[in-house]
Amino acid sequence: MAEEQIELDLRGEICPFTFVKTKLQLEELECGDHLTVIFDYAPAISNVPKSLINEGHTILGIDNEENNIWKLHIKKS
Repeated sequence: MAEEQIELDLRGEICPFTFVKTKLQLEELECGDHLTVIFDYAPAISNVPKSLINEGHTILGIDNEENNIWKLHIKKS
């Protein structure tokens, strides 16, 4: 079965909601699925990846888009 790739747009959300909503979305996915989360709140780019790594997930990368938009790529472990 192919890995699922989901995108979660959290523009307008601030911490801790950025982490909470990311975690809730990951709970719905299968191990190995990929989740891309879009943020426009700068502190989330340092806080969310650290929290996800602590929970055992893999950060595949972070893209810095224009206008203070970041895309965090996660693989569910």
